[in-house]
Parts: sequence; C-alpha cells; structure tokens
Amino acid sequence: MDLKLVVILAVLVLIVAVLRGLQALRHTRDTERGSLPGKGYHEIETTYHSGGGGGGHQTTYRIPKDPQEYAKRFIPKDKSK
Repeated sequence: MDLKLVVILAVLVLIVAVLRGLQALRHTRDTERGSLPGKGYHEIETTYHSGGGGGGHQTTYRIPKDPQEYAKRFIPKDKSK
C-alpha cells in the first residue's frame, strides 16, 4: 500500500476516535457515577455455569460503602503498623 494512504487512514481513524470520545463525555456529563458513602455493603452476585450436566460457581461479593473500610481491604493483613 502507498504510505500516504496509510497515513491518511490512520489520521481519519484517530479523528473518529477522538470525536466519539468527546460525544461520550458530553452524553454522560451530568450523570453521577458510583455511590454515596455510607454504612453497610453493596452486594454483587456473580454466577458461572459451565453448561452440560452440571458444574458452575456462584459467589456474592460484599463491598463496603464506607471509603475508609474499602481502602483497608487493599492493605495486606500481615502489614505491621
């Protein structure tokens, strides 16, 4: 392929990606993400089925709403103070 064509197509792809990103930002500008801090937990359930005659796995994750408690989960338990 001609190098000029490759450069032109690459620039066009970059322009489309930037325009799409700006559109996504504008669309979600006034929507809040996340959740407000508080007490208690968010519960997230995940289920996996391998199909066939059985098997699979189900787990429930409990994520604390308190930001400090959430951050403490990332500190190793054997970390000395």
